[in-house]
Amino acid sequence: MTSPRIVAVTGAAGQIGYSLLPRIARGDIFGPDVPVIIQCLEIPPAMNALRGVLMELEDCAFPLLEGIVGSDDPMVAFKDVDLALLVGSKPRSKGMERNDLIRENGPIFVGQGKALDAVAKPDARVAVIGNPCNTNCLIALHNAPGIPKQNWSAMTQLDHHRAKAQIAVRVGAHFRDVQNVVIWGNHSNTQYPDWHHATVAGKPATEVVGDDAWFKNDFIPTVQERGKAIIEARGLSSAMSAANAALDHARYLYQGTPAGQWTSMAVYSDGSYGVPEGIMSSFPVTCKGDGTYEIVQGLEFNDFGKERLAITVKELEGERETVANLLD
Repeated sequence: MTSPRIVAVTGAAGQIGYSLLPRIARGDIFGPDVPVIIQCLEIPPAMNALRGVLMELEDCAFPLLEGIVGSDDPMVAFKDVDLALLVGSKPRSKGMERNDLIRENGPIFVGQGKALDAVAKPDARVAVIGNPCNTNCLIALHNAPGIPKQNWSAMTQLDHHRAKAQIAVRVGAHFRDVQNVVIWGNHSNTQYPDWHHATVAGKPATEVVGDDAWFKNDFIPTVQERGKAIIEARGLSSAMSAANAALDHARYLYQGTPAGQWTSMAVYSDGSYGVPEGIMSSFPVTCKGDGTYEIVQGLEFNDFGKERLAITVKELEGERETVANLLD
């Protein structure tokens, strides 16, 4: 076997972390022959719960798990990491507006960015899961100048999965038969789930579904509001599906996207598709399997798509302005 890869997980005692940790230990990110060391970060009040989670990890006796660390100090949890999964963030409380949530989470991601810059490996990859993930990622990125901007990403893989699932259920296809949906923009209810380039068993999704009104009036709002619907039904936010998406996000980075397919990932915009540089926006990407990605180029937008993209980009620009004082 190769040398172990070191993975940091923040918010590790939470619901997503509880679903995420055993699958990292089993090899779901790097593959079945790559040992891992997991370094968990929690806030002080959650350290006792984290100790219980780490005991369970020990009791699983995963063959690939070379070591476990639990700490409330990011300088310990991020030491020499190859990959950091920033899951933990402050949830929105009753009556809190989105911009209030962004301001509340900002200092957390300032601190984590600085700690990553100080102790992570220079070529570390960082994936932000905790919401609002696009702008949380932007904040951390700006506070870690030693880690290249191209090494940062935020998760829209869950939205990508949701879009695939809605099309599959609509036409009675298997989930694996739906390929190349796109999530554009922000991980919020302004995101643009785009079906125009998707296929179902190799055929254009527009033809297979044959109902443009359904895409506009049902598909888009269902994908945009799926998280809210789960909270209303379950009484808790998405955990199993979020953990699964985080694993797929990281797995694509380290094992590559399948030939002829792309996924959706929020990355630092280089100006592609007219999205302003300097914001974390979701794009269609392909991954080589070496931790790098490339934005898929040449996709066309109709007027409807251009309008939807403009709405979500405007929100991302507004969020950047909200946290401008944290980006120095």
